[in-house]
Amino acid sequence: MPDYRALVQYIVERLVTRPDAVEVNSFEEDGTVKIAIRVAPEDIGRIIGKKGATINAIRLVTKSSAVKANDKVDVDIEE
Repeated sequence: MPDYRALVQYIVERLVTRPDAVEVNSFEEDGTVKIAIRVAPEDIGRIIGKKGATINAIRLVTKSSAVKANDKVDVDIEE
């Protein structure tokens, strides 16, 4: 199984102003890989983007990488 957590962490660390505060966790639940992103409070807006465009792009890239392995991946932001 590809390392989706590392992919998301790589993307998120380059978007935020405090990459040392980025925490990305992954776990499997009901056959779906769940990725949870936690960033500094001032960086949440950078991750979400206007009308959710940035987080939707992160979700799209992650789900696209899971197609070949036939995996299901969900990406969420924790506050």
